[in-house]
Amino acid sequence: MIRAACLSVWPIGCHLLYAVVETNKIHTSSLQSPILFLVNVVSVLLLQMDDINLHHRFLNWRRRIREREMGEVRPAQERFMRLLKNGDILSYQGNSDEVGCYVAPQPLSKGTCYFEVTIVDTGLRGTIAVGLVPRFYRLDHQPGWLPYSVAYHAVNGKLYNGNPLGQQFGPQCVRGDRIGCGIHSENPAAGITTVFFTKNGREVGSAEVPGTTEGLFPAVGMHSLGEVARVDLQAQWLLEEDESMMMVDSHEDDWGRLFDVRASGTLLEYVGKGKSIMDVGLAQARQPLTTRCHYFEVEIVDAGEKCYIALGLARRDYPKNRHPGWSRGSVAYHADDGKLFHGSGVGDAFGPRCLKGDIMGCGIMFPRDYILDGEGDSFPGALLPTMVVVTRVAICQNPATPNPMKQT
Repeated sequence: MIRAACLSVWPIGCHLLYAVVETNKIHTSSLQSPILFLVNVVSVLLLQMDDINLHHRFLNWRRRIREREMGEVRPAQERFMRLLKNGDILSYQGNSDEVGCYVAPQPLSKGTCYFEVTIVDTGLRGTIAVGLVPRFYRLDHQPGWLPYSVAYHAVNGKLYNGNPLGQQFGPQCVRGDRIGCGIHSENPAAGITTVFFTKNGREVGSAEVPGTTEGLFPAVGMHSLGEVARVDLQAQWLLEEDESMMMVDSHEDDWGRLFDVRASGTLLEYVGKGKSIMDVGLAQARQPLTTRCHYFEVEIVDAGEKCYIALGLARRDYPKNRHPGWSRGSVAYHADDGKLFHGSGVGDAFGPRCLKGDIMGCGIMFPRDYILDGEGDSFPGALLPTMVVVTRVAICQNPATPNPMKQT
């Protein structure tokens, strides 16, 4: 049956087969067996097709190189999944069990090295993430979860740097807050890019990220119903506004003790675990208040979850895991409940609660005829400015002296 089929092909393709025989010099002895002859012809044709495919692949390869050299590569398009994009507004459209992610069409560069995202609505959980990712990042993962990506997550203030396990980085972000992300510097030789993040225009911190050949693209992730954010890919970070902060000395020398508190210029930020009542962040000044410097102030930059911020005066050897005012030899005003604690864990109603943006002050009203025998460490029983920080506060420089007739 096979022999008959092969023989039936013979008269139809004789001219084509003759051309193949002449071109490729198939041995004429194979013509005596139609099956062997056809096998040889098919093998030759397949080899020629492979050559044609290789030739086309080579031409395509040369074309891509030429387009890249001439800058004719088609511009990348923005990518997003489980999100609704209306102008510069992104809205989550998933079922809260799935991640939605947006990736901008162009990477950050020297000309455009910063972008911002404003939280319009935190939705059910406020799981909005802002950061940088490679061009073809998986859209079912939050930025920062996969390698070569980094992101600041609003829900917990953690930084995710190519790992699904984040590290405490900055304050939480809520409705109305602006989260910014930019590039400080790039080191192509080492393959490292330094990325920084801001909250409401103030730098939170920076991290080093492995760079990619195509650059890092702005990305926004969402993970719960009702989340809405506005993306500004043309935002500019006015460094001049923060230079005053950067130019201020770290002031670490002004602090005698810092426990789970980071001093950055005039900012104090809690960096502890915050899991129990013992996880206290304590900052105590090196020098006590005197007749020449008898007052200090603290501005609440971020109230955190419950605004557990307290400031007052305490002895030099005050326990590091106790709020000022709770133990003997201390007195403090607590922002969360407005109570005054004076050497006891039970406070008395004293003043109003303090929130974000409020300025709390503390001082000593020395009698007019008061004379110090010594100052600093030689001052017996000196009380040092002491505060507990659970978020970020700013130490006011050169605060105005309060009215001597007004109790502070």
